[in-house]
Amino acid sequence: MTDELNQSTQEKGGEELSFAELFEMEENNKVVAVGDVAIGTIIGSVDDYFLVDVGDKAESYIPKSEFRLEDDENVEIGDTFEVFVERRKEEGGLLLSREKAIAIKVWEEIAKIQEADGTIEGKIESRVKGGMSVDIGVPAFLPYSQIDLRPVKDLDALIGQTFEFKILKFNRKRNNVVISRRAILEEARKELREKMRSQLEEGQIITGAITNITDYGLFIDMGGMDGLCHITDLSWGRVSHPAKLYKVGQELEVKVLKYDRENDRVSLGVKQLRDDPWATVTEKYPVGEKTVGKVVSITDYGVFVELEEGVEGLIHVSEMTWSKKPRHPSKIVSVGDELEVMVLNIEPETKRISLGMKQLQQNPWDLVTENYPVGSIIEGKIKNITDFGVFIGIEEGIDGLIHVSDLSWTERIKHPSEKYAKGETIQAVVLKIDKENERFSLGVKQLVPDPWQEAYNKYPSGTVVEGEITNVTDFGVFVKLEEGIEGLVHVSEISKDKVKTPVGMYQVGDTLKAIVINVSAKDRKIGLSIKTLEDEGEEQAIEKLKKNEENGADATPSTFGDLLKAAAEGSQNDEE
Repeated sequence: MTDELNQSTQEKGGEELSFAELFEMEENNKVVAVGDVAIGTIIGSVDDYFLVDVGDKAESYIPKSEFRLEDDENVEIGDTFEVFVERRKEEGGLLLSREKAIAIKVWEEIAKIQEADGTIEGKIESRVKGGMSVDIGVPAFLPYSQIDLRPVKDLDALIGQTFEFKILKFNRKRNNVVISRRAILEEARKELREKMRSQLEEGQIITGAITNITDYGLFIDMGGMDGLCHITDLSWGRVSHPAKLYKVGQELEVKVLKYDRENDRVSLGVKQLRDDPWATVTEKYPVGEKTVGKVVSITDYGVFVELEEGVEGLIHVSEMTWSKKPRHPSKIVSVGDELEVMVLNIEPETKRISLGMKQLQQNPWDLVTENYPVGSIIEGKIKNITDFGVFIGIEEGIDGLIHVSDLSWTERIKHPSEKYAKGETIQAVVLKIDKENERFSLGVKQLVPDPWQEAYNKYPSGTVVEGEITNVTDFGVFVKLEEGIEGLVHVSEISKDKVKTPVGMYQVGDTLKAIVINVSAKDRKIGLSIKTLEDEGEEQAIEKLKKNEENGADATPSTFGDLLKAAAEGSQNDEE
């Protein structure tokens, strides 16, 4: 610098200069000024700094981190870069910045790009509140709504990726830049849509990417516009939810089913790429033939079985087993089970197939007559007890009924539960088998002889008996002759005098002597008389009854209807 000043003094004619003139001359000889962007040359490297010369007779250090766009490892001695002169240091030298030089250039570029509606490249650095931070030379803000045409689920996957962006707005003073990737995608999509509109035709087969999955179908990007493939057009078979078959982003070949040009609505189909399986279902599954299918659904009324994709048949609950009281279908099969079935009926027009399981098994009623002939004795557990009888389990699908009237010859059973319990094992006699209506009648009382048959022989007309009174009614007195055998003294047979009612005349538990005047094993009734015994004496009464019996006379009513008729006649006579 002194040499330069001496040279300047000589140029002034050797005159001595003042200090002010010397300072002014020194300032004028400086190469760069504060606030300038100058060209700097790398002349050395010390630790984390590069030594840069801008031709100002003083070298400056710049941190290597400011050369991130060039990758400091690739910076070599002699390389030149633009740097920003921030200020002169008091101790001498300059404070330089590579980053600020870049920023100045970037801001200028940003202004030009926005004015020209161009694009700028940037690298997504990180997530920030409301969006992403993008490095475009200076930090820029990318709002969530401007990242893509649709919401992005995995934002972290974008970090580190480089894209082109539109500049929405910027403020250099505040170092604020807002950018958009969506704007670029929308422009590209608009161009593709116009092209697609001119080319799209119904029946056309195209490949698109799945952009969204809903309960009712798939939205597919065909290249510029979206189309909907409804869940019913995904497969000829059953689809519970599209998400079980497809994923967002997956490419899919589809057929254009309908194109509404006015509203830009496109209906797509996947299943239409294949033939309708119902077109050949009658040839593939003839009625009466066996086939195999998979259980896909279970309801209260039956099971749906998939024979092939798009072809399902119903096994009605009544066709699952031969049992008249089948269990719930879910107790017999499960979803996913492979079943052998028989085709019972096909209705191609309504796409219905009736299938059967029990038809592949022998009907147990075909063998029941052979295995359980009438009169044979069987043994089984009580499965159910009702008001009218007891059900016995014979074998799978076959129950036998013991009617309450066939439980005992003599006992008056109001309800079978008085005598039997569910799960109890009992024996019974086979009374009747109705294969057509699948009814199996059993009896318990038939295991022993009918006591009334013995009573018919034991108590013929004219037999004098004595027994305990069990009941007294208006129409007569019931007398127990032995266990299970009772006789009736009708009110007309109590006395030769007119008796309106025996109630009050006799007491339950009293002993009564009478003569048998009528016996019917069929009706299970024994008619008794007190007046005949008292009026004529035993010998005459017996003799008279024998004669009446020989002549076919009936001394007393034997049926309940006869009793009512006799009671009515007795009442009429009393009135007379």
